[in-house]
Amino acid sequence: MSSDSLRPLAGQTALVTGATSGIGLVTARELARQGARVVLVGRDTEKAARAQEAIQQAAGPDAAVHVKCFDLSLLRNVRALAEQMKQEFSQLDILVNNAGIMPGRFTLTDEGHELSWATNHLAPYALTNLLLPLLDAAERARVVTVSSVAHWVGEIEPEQEVRNSPEKYSWLTAYADSKLANILFTKELANRLDLTNITANCLHPGMVDTALMRADTSAVMKAMWWMARPLMIAPEKGAETTLFLASAPEAARLNGQYITGRRIARCSDRASSSTEASRLWRISAEETGIE
Repeated sequence: MSSDSLRPLAGQTALVTGATSGIGLVTARELARQGARVVLVGRDTEKAARAQEAIQQAAGPDAAVHVKCFDLSLLRNVRALAEQMKQEFSQLDILVNNAGIMPGRFTLTDEGHELSWATNHLAPYALTNLLLPLLDAAERARVVTVSSVAHWVGEIEPEQEVRNSPEKYSWLTAYADSKLANILFTKELANRLDLTNITANCLHPGMVDTALMRADTSAVMKAMWWMARPLMIAPEKGAETTLFLASAPEAARLNGQYITGRRIARCSDRASSSTEASRLWRISAEETGIE
């Protein structure tokens, strides 16, 4: 077997957010094992160092594994990450928007955004747009965003005041809304990048047993999570769809799709609406200051 077949991503650079645990860690590890230079992004310095060591051991001594520690719920950190990437790398072949949270109690960031909306949607929107020059510099680039089947009950509120209202807040709707936004963002991004060398797709990874919940998550939600755990899949299995979209040759033709497993999946009517996608893009541009 040739070295090219063992390391098909040699010479490519991949950035994976939320890469210190769960499916993000598995994704980063497997991309490194395929030969990619991997940049893993996490909030916790110690966890990031442990993840880097684990990936290095799995991928071998020649693996290039870089660490960036940023809390991506804050747009200023997203901008700082993008600037560092543009200073240190000439191209980006694979961007995996994996970082996400399932919200606990209502929280506003110090930039004035509801926490799950900022982390799960505004950060991928901003980071992807800021990194477009690096993606465009690659021969063929892929943007992969992790969404969820929870998008089926999501709805994009037109007013930020509604998302920022404690009285109208629900952890379930906040999470579902952000996952709907992931799909709409992907579809609009793919439309805007049509006829370029960049593709954009999103996915539902399945019910994965990961550290998605925050420490302040309610007791009721934690109880529901523990009851559902026997039905959940391991991160190794949950990362398969992400890896398929990020690296499989047969996925190169896909663009603007919502994938489960290795197949195009049905999504909600809202998630399929080009009008909703365009409206979300305008909202996102206004809230981030990034077009």
